[in-house]
Amino acid sequence: MPTSPDPALLYSDVAACGSLATALRTEAEACLGAVPVTSPDSDPLLHATVTSTLPHREPLRISAWLHERRWSIRGEEAFQSLALIDGRTDDLAELARAARAWHDGALLDGIRRAAPFVHLTGRFEVPDRDPARLTESEWQSLRQEAGELEHAWQEAYQALIEAAHAEPALRALYPFTSHWALRFSTSTRPRLTVVGPCLAANSDGTYGVGRGIIGQDLGRFATAHEAVAAAVRHLPSGIGPIVLGG
Repeated sequence: MPTSPDPALLYSDVAACGSLATALRTEAEACLGAVPVTSPDSDPLLHATVTSTLPHREPLRISAWLHERRWSIRGEEAFQSLALIDGRTDDLAELARAARAWHDGALLDGIRRAAPFVHLTGRFEVPDRDPARLTESEWQSLRQEAGELEHAWQEAYQALIEAAHAEPALRALYPFTSHWALRFSTSTRPRLTVVGPCLAANSDGTYGVGRGIIGQDLGRFATAHEAVAAAVRHLPSGIGPIVLGG
């Protein structure tokens, strides 16, 4: 089995600084200024975090790749721990610009303008934790993710997500996926309350509806719209508004 290069060799400039946090500040001190950047004692060459002035943002996580010289970022919202931004780059200065924008509370689009490698996940920030807005944000992220997939069944999966979103009874529920099966909840993360059946796009272009993640005991259908209609028929009655799960 091939072994990973020694981080001290792959990131010799970082090693010379003693930590990724110090290397970032050395590379772009004018950009970062007094922004707090820290690296853990356990893996100082491979990881760093940058706090945000916004309480609804978790610290930005920066991680070095093991097999090639590159860094990844992940910026999450604090309530559900879901990514608002991610991305990868081999440019320390660009990394620092993204970190500064995250720390300063720049709008998500503004972070991407500051550092074009940043990828927006489609989720938007909901500082007041309004469950209806969190649900809308998650639908937006799912739809974007479906459009960005490069799998052979991407078109079928995207058609399923769009058909489900077009149905008011399902759009009102909080969506999530498990093993690429579309599921629904009456509460947001972090504590989901699963309701109704699962929907799946099959490799042969058909669509399945089932009670379990991989089951299709409620039927296989030729179109996404037929599958969605079947899912709606199997929703329990009396479902109320979405609530916070936590």
